Amino acid sequence: MTESEFKMKNPSELAFIGDAVYELLARETACEGAGARLMELHRRAVGFVCAEAQADALERLLPLLSEEEADIVRRGKNAHKTAAPRAVSPKDYRAATGLEALFGYLYLAGRVPRTRELFSVIAAAAQGEWPISGGSATENPRVGTLPAQDNS
Repeated sequence: MTESEFKMKNPSELAFIGDAVYELLARETACEGAGARLMELHRRAVGFVCAEAQADALERLLPLLSEEEADIVRRGKNAHKTAAPRAVSPKDYRAATGLEALFGYLYLAGRVPRTRELFSVIAAAAQGEWPISGGSATENPRVGTLPAQDNS
């Protein structure tokens, strides 16, 4: 498949693949540093993958995206015609789907280094190292923050 064919792929399919790619990156990040119990690793990963955290992550990434990437996000956000889960606002759900569509597109197009670059921005934000202007972990509590590593 060519890159232009990936662009035309159903955005829901891109989001389906992107969900798995994003989850893997979240789990890799959760495992960084000193060893942790399984429950703690799960909590860390969930801090990245919940719809609210993904919506906030997308907001932070938007200034860094190319026009092509922003178009994939827009298509992903507009893909869902079904209702969002009750615990999530429809706006956050659509934004999370847009982010997942972007990660799916980048993965399928073979641009894995770009997925890692974008996720590193998200991970830095979750650590409280906001690389993009617009807040801090205390100002934006919806982003899943990671606890400080206990290296003892």
